[in-house]
Amino acid sequence: MDYLKTALPSQIMSERGSNLVVINPGSANIRIGLASQDNPFNIPHCIARHTKQVPRRNVQDQMLNSQVTTAQHMEREKAYDVIASILKIPFLDEEAPSNAFPRKMGRVDGHNPHIIRKDLPFSWTNVYEEVTSASSALETSSKDVTSESLDPKEDTDSKELHLSGRKFREFICGEEALRISPTEPYCLNRPIRRGHLNISQHYSMQQVLEDLHTIWDWILVEKLHIPHNERNMYSAVLVLPETFDNREIKEMLSLVLQGLCFGSAVVHQEGLAAVFGNGLSTACVVNIGAQVTSMICIEDGGALPTTVKTLPFGGEDISRCLLWTQRHHQTWPQIRTDMLTKPIDLLMLNQLKETYCEIKEGEHDAVAVVHSYEDRAPAGSHKTRLTALNVPPMGLFYPTLFVPEVYPPPPRNWFNDYEYMLEEPWQMEYTRPDTFYPNVGRIDIQRKLFCSIQLTGGVALTNGLVPALEERVLHAIPPNEAIDTVEVLQSRMNPTIVPWKGGAILGVLDLGRDAWINREDWIQNGIHVGSNRKYKDSYYIQAQAMCYLNS
Repeated sequence: MDYLKTALPSQIMSERGSNLVVINPGSANIRIGLASQDNPFNIPHCIARHTKQVPRRNVQDQMLNSQVTTAQHMEREKAYDVIASILKIPFLDEEAPSNAFPRKMGRVDGHNPHIIRKDLPFSWTNVYEEVTSASSALETSSKDVTSESLDPKEDTDSKELHLSGRKFREFICGEEALRISPTEPYCLNRPIRRGHLNISQHYSMQQVLEDLHTIWDWILVEKLHIPHNERNMYSAVLVLPETFDNREIKEMLSLVLQGLCFGSAVVHQEGLAAVFGNGLSTACVVNIGAQVTSMICIEDGGALPTTVKTLPFGGEDISRCLLWTQRHHQTWPQIRTDMLTKPIDLLMLNQLKETYCEIKEGEHDAVAVVHSYEDRAPAGSHKTRLTALNVPPMGLFYPTLFVPEVYPPPPRNWFNDYEYMLEEPWQMEYTRPDTFYPNVGRIDIQRKLFCSIQLTGGVALTNGLVPALEERVLHAIPPNEAIDTVEVLQSRMNPTIVPWKGGAILGVLDLGRDAWINREDWIQNGIHVGSNRKYKDSYYIQAQAMCYLNS
């Protein structure tokens, strides 16, 4: 403890963080890096595996139902018109004013802050790897054929492919996996969906865990350069979302301690880590990720469990809504865009959303370049005028604007070995962030939390979101409550990495405490019952965090 009081924060992070790997897994991305680093790697949390399955699915989740019912469509249109009246723009099917620019032929506004655009196309991933020698290639080919296929035609094709000096890569992770052409023999898997392990009748628990192991191991070796034979000298800090239930947390611990062979590990809640990442000890954390929005209140370094709320939508839903809005207004080019079965389209729509979408009153149009991706051909470019760009992010407050895919529940035997969970998974309520009311009794704590709202996640970067959230939360507070101020605190860093940074700080300052689990203990004793305590010296840890951030 004396060392922590006297040493410089940068020295502490450098010395005690060099063998700490901080892992913050999400549905769409995983943030991972050494605690001594300033920023983590932010990598799409997916893997594409080479497959010979017929008929082939190029995306594992394309079996999920994504059809919009008539009732959902009507609710979506109703939500659009409510938003339009708030933003003072034409209703969904209302004609634009006669003096407006044609929606497909707009001019570029020289004062538009979006004039600097990311309109470079994505390129298709090279799915082949070079083979050093024909003999080794044939040997590998025979192994593949034995394990995956007994079809003699496939055997011949494989040998011819290997003899030509290249073969298909066995698996591809990260953004490269999203940029694989649908015509290639690969199937894209996302092991986490909507804040839970993506288990379904088409995606077994064993395959989900195997995919997680492969992705994380690839990152550790290729990005962090930590070989297998040195892994036991490192410790893992797992910063896990509040959506995870006890069984999922247990599987994450088994993955890092048994599968990846870390020497020890500790688990921290994402919301708690986010508070420490910004040098705070009390806040109401609203984490708007790609597929899930979660909220939790932290008081004096301890989570208030009764305040946990999970909403099944996020940034990817804004991207899908952007596509629907443009198609409805006939501003989208006549191209085949499919976010579900063609992941490269998801990358493009996410990029358009991040560049152009914001919350502001009045009509919000922009000239943009939209790309079409067909087979293995180079991307086609289509210049068009996108409209109503302030509508999609408003779906965060009116979520019926989003029509999410309907995901099948996991097998029931998944839960048989646990009596209770943090929540009933896959049954998340469809409410709104602005109607969230902290379930705490004392008025002084409520006032403190309403003045300490912290936004994290990639969507927190949306222009105009902060004032919109403040206004709607304030109006949602019952009039009989003596609360008249709502404030969203400014983040000290990129809100996407705040929970990861908090995990790094907590990992360094909490070394040697009873929350850490050793690999041998986990393997021998199984599940570890934690103390579920607040940090007894949370003010001191918070002061250290503030000191580090200000250094």
